[in-house]
Amino acid sequence: MDVVIPLFVGWVLDLVFGDPARLPHPVVWFGKAIAFFEHRLNCGSNRRVKGGVVAVGLIVAVFTLSWWVLSLLSHWPWVRMAVESILVFYCLAGTTLVREVKMVFEAADRSLDAGRRQVARIVGRDTAQLSDQEVRTAALETLAENLSDGVIAPLFWFALLGVPGMLAYKMVNTLDSMIGYRTARYREFGTVAARIDDVANYIPARLTALLMVIGAGQPALLGFVRRFGPKHASPNSGYPEAALAGILGCRFGGPHDYFGETVDKPYIGTCDRKLDSNDMLTAVRINRVSEILGVMLAAGVSYSILIVRYLIQL
Repeated sequence: MDVVIPLFVGWVLDLVFGDPARLPHPVVWFGKAIAFFEHRLNCGSNRRVKGGVVAVGLIVAVFTLSWWVLSLLSHWPWVRMAVESILVFYCLAGTTLVREVKMVFEAADRSLDAGRRQVARIVGRDTAQLSDQEVRTAALETLAENLSDGVIAPLFWFALLGVPGMLAYKMVNTLDSMIGYRTARYREFGTVAARIDDVANYIPARLTALLMVIGAGQPALLGFVRRFGPKHASPNSGYPEAALAGILGCRFGGPHDYFGETVDKPYIGTCDRKLDSNDMLTAVRINRVSEILGVMLAAGVSYSILIVRYLIQL
C-alpha cells in the first residue's frame, strides 16, 4: 500500500489546495534550469544538437536525482511517503485550472472585456479581439488539454515509473512549454524537446479522451473522437478536445491569433452553438470524474507492477 498512499494523498492535496503559489515549486526550478542552458547554448551552429542534449540531459537528471533521493529515504518509510506525497501534489495541476476556467465564465458573464482579460491568464493566443463565444471556447479547449497534460499524463508516468517518472514528465512538459515552439528562436533548439513531449503524451492524450467519454457515460463518442482527434495541429491535443466537444455537442478550433499572426486551425466538431456556464459546469464535472478514474487506474497499475516484481523475485 505504501506505493499508492502518496498518490492518493498528493491528489487530495491538489484537489483541496491547487497549485501552491507561495511555496517553492519544482516546475519553477525546472524553468530556471532550462532558461540557464537556453540563454547560453541557443546560438551559433548545431542548435538542434545542443537543444537535444539539454533536453535529454535535464530529463535524465531529474529522473536520476529524484530516484536517488527517494532511495536514500527508503530507510525511513514514512518520511519517504511524505516526500512522495508532496511531490505528487506538485506534479498534478487539475484544480487550479478548473478554478481559472470557472473565473473566465464568471468574468464573461459580467462583460466581454472582463472575460478577455481573464482568459488571457490561461491561453497563449491574443485575446484582445476575441468574441464572447471565442473567450468561452478558448477556456474549455484549455481545460480539456490540461486534463491530459496536467493530470492524466503525470498519473500515467507515475503508474509506470513512480514519482521519478512523474517528475521527469513534468520536465518534459516544461521543456516543451518553454522551447518547443516553431518560432525563429526555438525552431532548431527546441525540436527534440517538442518531439519528446509528443511521444510522452501520445498514450496519455488518447487515454484522457477514453476516460472522458467513459466518465460521461457516452462510449459511442469514441467514433467522434477518432474522427476529429487527428484534425488538430498537435498529434495529441485534439483527442481530449474532441472528447469534450462531443460531450458538449459543440465545436472547437477555427482561426486563432498568435503574436499578431492568424492561424487557421481545423474545426473539431460540427455544431457551432453558443456556450454558457452550464457547459462549463458539465466540463468541470467530466474533468473531476476523469481524474478519479485516472487515479484509480494509476493506483491499480502501480500495485500490479509491484506484485509482478515481487513474484519475479520469488
